[in-house]
Amino acid sequence: MKRITTIIIILLLITSVAIANRAQPWIELTIHPVKATEADQKLRLLPTSEEQTDGDALPLYRKAIQLLPDNSQLKQFSDWRSLPPEQLPAEQVESALKKLKPVLDLVTQATKCKQCNWPLIKPGQANQSNIDDLSKFRQFAFILDAQAKLQINLGRYDEAAKTIKTSFAMAKHLGDAPTIVHGLVGIAIAAMNLSVTEQWIQSENSPNLYWAFDDLPQPLIDMNKAIKIETDNLKNYNSQLREQFDQQLKPAHDRTRRQMNLLDRKIAALQCIEALRLYAGTHDGKFPEKLSDVANVSIPVDTVTKKPFSYKSTGSEAVLELEATEGSQGRDAVRYELKLK
Repeated sequence: MKRITTIIIILLLITSVAIANRAQPWIELTIHPVKATEADQKLRLLPTSEEQTDGDALPLYRKAIQLLPDNSQLKQFSDWRSLPPEQLPAEQVESALKKLKPVLDLVTQATKCKQCNWPLIKPGQANQSNIDDLSKFRQFAFILDAQAKLQINLGRYDEAAKTIKTSFAMAKHLGDAPTIVHGLVGIAIAAMNLSVTEQWIQSENSPNLYWAFDDLPQPLIDMNKAIKIETDNLKNYNSQLREQFDQQLKPAHDRTRRQMNLLDRKIAALQCIEALRLYAGTHDGKFPEKLSDVANVSIPVDTVTKKPFSYKSTGSEAVLELEATEGSQGRDAVRYELKLK
């Protein structure tokens, strides 16, 4: 019975992650041509080895959870998620963030830790307490989302980069956990953070993230470890039950991998878009006729198909597409409609 409950929790989380990370039919981005700078090439979206510490992140996250106010006081951060940076009530957001500074300081400190020593949860032990704790990480993500948008809107790109870095690092810590439920929340947080980088790309005078995207690992959130642990745990059951659980879990594992892969495909696509921004910055504010015309940086390919992205250009407008992958029924197809400003 406990095992069935765990499977249900995983399936529900996959559904929520798919919503957070769903491939929109099309995404319109109005971007600004930009020339590469030395500072751009040094930007990173995960803590560097010099920034990392040898401590354990988990106690720091738990302290931050204890300092969080109740959900009613945090609802505004969830509401602000749907707003672009320029529509945020800046003074209200800044005031709310100041009250949460002790929480954000702890989360930032935690994300700089090399290790996050999650306890190993045995099969059937995904209880309500574990789920409640994971919901707090989503609250952290909502708060960081609002902070990054505010910083982007105010042109504080150095600060915004640090906030985005904190969110990605927290997502990776969750992805390093030995359970699928933690990794799924990590995927959802990383997907939310990618939406923030899309808004960064559209902001005037924003630094170019080509090299920052290139530095991110593939996969960004590696779910294979947790899936293997989940599969290995089936060995504790007799052959009949093992076969039954395997049939129930395999579709969930397949969907989990598709969500994991979609993150990497989007990162590659956004890196490609940043390469197009660089090209336009040195070619009279125009897109290249074809991707192979970009010579100053390497153009990434689709991380799943290993093929170049579909691309068409009219000079001032362009379309970059991620084609649907096998087994996705078109749910991971994305069309970026790009305009130069």
